[in-house]
Amino acid sequence: MAVEELQSIIKRCQILEEHDFKEEDFGLFQLAGQRCIEEGHIEELLEIIQNEKNNVIIKSMGWNLVGPVVRCLLWNDKDEKRKEYFLTLDLLVKLCNPKELLLGLLELIEEPSGKQISHIILLLLQPLQTVIQKLHNNKAYSVGLVLSTLWSQLSLLPVPYSKEQIQTDDYGLCQCCKALIEFTKPFVEEVTDDKENKENEKLKEELLKFCFKSLKCPLLTAQFLEQSEEAGNDPFRCFASEIIGFLSAIGYPFPQIILNHGRKKKTWDCLELEEEEDKQLADSVASLAYLVFVQGIRIDQLPLVLSPSYLLQLNMGHIEVFLQRTEESVFSKGLELLEYGLLRLEDNSLLYQYLEIKSFLTVPQGLVKVMTLCPIETLRKKGLAILQLYINKLDSQGKYTLFRCLLNTSNHSGVEAFVIQNIKNQIDLSLKKTYNKWFIGPQLISLLDLVLFLPEGAETDLLQNSDRIMASLNLLRYLVIKDNENDNQTGLWTELEKIKNNFLKPLHTGLNMSKAHYEAEIKNSQEKSQVVPMSKDLCSITVGGEEIPNMPPEMQLKVLHSALFTFDLIESVLARVEELIEIKTKSTSEENVIK
Repeated sequence: MAVEELQSIIKRCQILEEHDFKEEDFGLFQLAGQRCIEEGHIEELLEIIQNEKNNVIIKSMGWNLVGPVVRCLLWNDKDEKRKEYFLTLDLLVKLCNPKELLLGLLELIEEPSGKQISHIILLLLQPLQTVIQKLHNNKAYSVGLVLSTLWSQLSLLPVPYSKEQIQTDDYGLCQCCKALIEFTKPFVEEVTDDKENKENEKLKEELLKFCFKSLKCPLLTAQFLEQSEEAGNDPFRCFASEIIGFLSAIGYPFPQIILNHGRKKKTWDCLELEEEEDKQLADSVASLAYLVFVQGIRIDQLPLVLSPSYLLQLNMGHIEVFLQRTEESVFSKGLELLEYGLLRLEDNSLLYQYLEIKSFLTVPQGLVKVMTLCPIETLRKKGLAILQLYINKLDSQGKYTLFRCLLNTSNHSGVEAFVIQNIKNQIDLSLKKTYNKWFIGPQLISLLDLVLFLPEGAETDLLQNSDRIMASLNLLRYLVIKDNENDNQTGLWTELEKIKNNFLKPLHTGLNMSKAHYEAEIKNSQEKSQVVPMSKDLCSITVGGEEIPNMPPEMQLKVLHSALFTFDLIESVLARVEELIEIKTKSTSEENVIK
């Protein structure tokens, strides 16, 4: 019935000129054709399309049948008539109006979700290629529209993370990346083969935008297999290499992009990219830098004359971009790129003037966020190791400047303890080996003002700040032991009264208050448990103005006793420091009397 209806419509339209076709004819043709496909009469439909007498009708109306044919291919992958469906699709692509067909194909690509996205893209890339080659006017616009639509759909797919996920490629992203390269190559070749053609300038702009979009997604979040592990079979490495190659082929070699990014001079011929320089492009260029320097993709094309410090400066902005992101797959690349740059520097060789560049201070602050906020232990440890590496590379004034910055901005007791330990190490080097004005004398005293004090005096939360306080006490103990009052190399003894008033006395008071508070809480908790000895109920208490989350009474007692143990530990170190000060002061007084 559907075949007869379609043949009747075609017979009526055969006697008409193309411009005489009515809207009603288009609707009836589409309905009848769709019914033929749904009822399985694909052979009869194919025969109608192959009939040359129907070419004019198919050219005008046939694009409406592409959707039903494509959907059958997608959903009936075991249909015995798939060969006929493919032949039908190929014929429709060859015969139909390319402009209408292009819009129809793009609508089909935008329809699906999930795993169907890759299926339809892989199915329609070749038809799209054929249609674009038939469009001679505004070809660049058509290529840009297609590439943008494809990229938008691919960006919805999850990027595989592990080696197993990459190999199984459940959502087909890796296959699509490979197919997309083959789809794009003819257009890149067209630009490179005919550079004088003005139309190709527009095509070059569209290809450039596509390359930068690809660097951002999927390559910004993509994980790469170890270079020793069949690097040639890594789909993302192959995709990245091809994209970087495309950039060079269309006149934008990656060294030019990396070296010029962020400068005041004009970098792009494409106005749209020029306007995005400080926004969208930052992610793309950061991704490019990672691919080149860490993954080593086409790194042989970089000039060999670039110094390690210049390369680090070049990449600091990109590292900052990575560390500002919260996705582990992205900010971990910032750690790798920073490590790459630092390992090529000699210790103590990075001049303090580099810290006048904003990113040289914001990047270590970004490392602090990784160390304190990242839920993954291995990345927290890596952030700590790289921050130490960064400190090691700075010259003395640079270390001094960074220590002041981190003490003022980290707001984390553990990080401050880490910085204080580094200060102690630098003082030790200055006393044992080479005199260093930044960690002896007046400069050191200025730094110690940030270390040997309690931010809120006796009211400071000693438990929350215990790491910092212990590190400060250990530093003070070291200074008292190593620096005699008569020598006073560090300047400690001149400032001793200020240190007592700002740090030691408030710490005594704070310890007494804290211990009394926690001992009262322990007594209160024990009294409650004696009243209801068998109770398993959860309870809560308030410590330091904050409520401890609900937990069994015995667990709360453990927490409270642990806090008391911390206070006892601080108190014992404090007592030892005060004892050493008294011994040193008494010894110096006796020496002076003898003299």
